[in-house]
Amino acid sequence: MSSALTDLFPHPIVQAPMAGGVSVPQLAAAVSEAGGLGFLAAGYKTADGMYQEIKQLRGLTGRPFGVNLFMPQPEHADPAAVTVYANQLAGEAAWYETELGDPDSGRDDGYDAKLAVLLDNPVAVVSFHFGVPSQDVLDSLRRAGTLTLVTATTAEEALAVQRAGAAAVIVQGIEAGGHQGTHRDNPETDGTGVGLLSLVAQVRETVQIPIVAAGGIMRGSQIAAVLAAGANAAQLGTAFLATPESGANAVHKQALTNPLFVRTELTRAFSGRPARGLANRFMREHGPYAPAAYPEIHHLTSPLRKAAAKAGDAQGMALWAGQGHRMARDLPAGQLVEILNAEIAAAKTALSATDEIPEEGAAR
Repeated sequence: MSSALTDLFPHPIVQAPMAGGVSVPQLAAAVSEAGGLGFLAAGYKTADGMYQEIKQLRGLTGRPFGVNLFMPQPEHADPAAVTVYANQLAGEAAWYETELGDPDSGRDDGYDAKLAVLLDNPVAVVSFHFGVPSQDVLDSLRRAGTLTLVTATTAEEALAVQRAGAAAVIVQGIEAGGHQGTHRDNPETDGTGVGLLSLVAQVRETVQIPIVAAGGIMRGSQIAAVLAAGANAAQLGTAFLATPESGANAVHKQALTNPLFVRTELTRAFSGRPARGLANRFMREHGPYAPAAYPEIHHLTSPLRKAAAKAGDAQGMALWAGQGHRMARDLPAGQLVEILNAEIAAAKTALSATDEIPEEGAAR
């Protein structure tokens, strides 16, 4: 198995690309400088906005980093269902004194333009969410010197990633915060995802390419566990969301450990695609009625989410978080990487010590 990916960063720690202004250059730089792999999230940005962040990040670190792209989405949403949901949200718009967004604001997230920038100005790693790029795209990035990663939520999706020619697969368990990176959005499979440890083991027996494990990981001992299960590195999002370098709204950061938010749920309420976040009023009131319509619902609710954030109202925000959110630590990102790496070493030492204890009755 190629070590080209893990050779880029000394510690098996990848900072997840969290879209919406969380994964800013300062965060990615701090992680990369500490020996992990920092990531920028190009989702919901323009191609030029992505380019400017890459330039800024290069001014902060000479270490390798990655950029994440969202795959263009097929047109499958029912316009009538989107209209019905918009009518349901009229009260929210009135409450926050804003207008609903235009659901037809675009489906491809500037994909081609962003690819062009990344081919002209190559970065070390590019990852993809919501589907598998064409072999031509992956080959072009490889020729540019870029390693490619693609998210998968099942062993079958991981096999599709390998067949397409990606350098590695990001295996995302059901515990993960934010959007599930399923290749097809099928409402019939909502909530049926597999836990990370089981999924890593399944994928390890299915593909030969390196695995980056993602989903609910908050401690170095959990990283050691996924490495033992067959992963080559771990990707953490919620763990870095609480750091001072993170661009997350202060209300979002505080909510991670606020006793008011006792659990996370998968919901379509904010974007029309399953995503895990802290259960709040908006999710409870609108989640059961949100249609499978991404990115239409994302565009529709965007002004509501921004207005709620401006008002400091956590009950109207998309508080993306993984199942381990209560374990978040308010530490500088670089220090967090160092602590996680020490915890990995401690977990491995403890496991080795356990292995050396002779079984009862065995010869000493």
